[in-house]
Amino acid sequence: MEMLKQEQQNNSEQVVVEDAVSTIIQRVRQEGDAALKAYLREFDGVDIEELRVKEDDIHKARTQLPQTLLEDIHFSVERIQAFAEAQRRSLTEFEQEMIPGVYLGQRVIPIETVGAYVPGGRYPLLSSAQMAIIPAKVAGVSNVKVCTPPTKSGEVHPAVLVAAHLSGADEIYRVGGAQAIAALAYGTESIAPVNKITGPGNLYVTEAKRQVHGHVGIDLLAGPSEVLVVADEYANPVFIASDLLAQAEHDVNARVALVTTDRNVGEAVISEIEEQLKTLPTAKVARASWERKGQVFLADSLDEAIFIVNEWAPEHLHVQTKNAYDIKERFLNYGSLFLGALSSVVYADKVCGTNHILPTRAAAKYTGGVWVGTFLKVVTYQHIKPEGVEVLAPHCVRQSSQEGLIGHLRSANIRWSGKLDIE
Repeated sequence: MEMLKQEQQNNSEQVVVEDAVSTIIQRVRQEGDAALKAYLREFDGVDIEELRVKEDDIHKARTQLPQTLLEDIHFSVERIQAFAEAQRRSLTEFEQEMIPGVYLGQRVIPIETVGAYVPGGRYPLLSSAQMAIIPAKVAGVSNVKVCTPPTKSGEVHPAVLVAAHLSGADEIYRVGGAQAIAALAYGTESIAPVNKITGPGNLYVTEAKRQVHGHVGIDLLAGPSEVLVVADEYANPVFIASDLLAQAEHDVNARVALVTTDRNVGEAVISEIEEQLKTLPTAKVARASWERKGQVFLADSLDEAIFIVNEWAPEHLHVQTKNAYDIKERFLNYGSLFLGALSSVVYADKVCGTNHILPTRAAAKYTGGVWVGTFLKVVTYQHIKPEGVEVLAPHCVRQSSQEGLIGHLRSANIRWSGKLDIE
């Protein structure tokens, strides 16, 4: 393997982020709404008295959007909802008599309250609202609270607000950043705490989710964005360059990479990125990401390329080889897989139906992305009858005795041999 472009490392940045986030979380826990409003003035440059969005604000936002955008939002809501509903049908409850008199079952229960973080900042990411809210509502979550940064006017961007409303948000708050994660986790005067937090974000949001995890559940540590493209000699460098820049424009810390078995393709992609940056309106961010985090690997073979992918474990994996679909089973670690040159990552980012809240920083080695199951608890139950006790108790008594857990032994033994005629 040869590196045609290497990522620049900056390990001190993470320490700074961790300390800053810890300070923010502690202040929100101590001061509640007052801290949130202070951070709105400091970070967002706005003075907001009412944190929660009202119905009038939603109605006003709808009137500000062109009809075509409203139709687009409805289309993507329908696609995301349809896929989430298909996933939900794959999760079933059951009860089965495993041995005579021993009935075991499984229930699928929605989480009661969920916090959905929707990034704002550089772009109005209305699609992130849909991805975080719709699967939760399909799962049956009764209360979804949305936190999203306000614009410089102090309002939620109208497209984000309408998308969140149409996706089923129950409460929407004008709060962003690590402080929003702290509010969702611990609560303030205005925002009641939730059971689980979901949604992507920048380094500070992701670090905040890491720090509150355990007090509340989180979906995963999602962000900043990543894409890795696998290409052979048949790949189109123009396509690949546009795919890498599409993710690079998200954040200066986005990671974009190419693994190719063909040197000419690798060098052509590097040149094409420079050409496309000349006319890309978001070039300031995309170039910073490319220069800091961009990587190009030249693999000796397709086998080595696949090995690199499975070690890298990218958020988005786009396979642009001659027979992409035929080798899909060989890829093991990724957030979402895109097969063939036409399967652009941006379709899934916006409208095709799969979720774009996906694992980053190699978390794809142990988890998938957000899906309807993220908002469901699969729990078990047991119903044991006398004939079941006769089978289970001897084994349980002997094992408890071996472990020295005499309370366990007694609890099993007292029900054995028909001592109690109950079910």
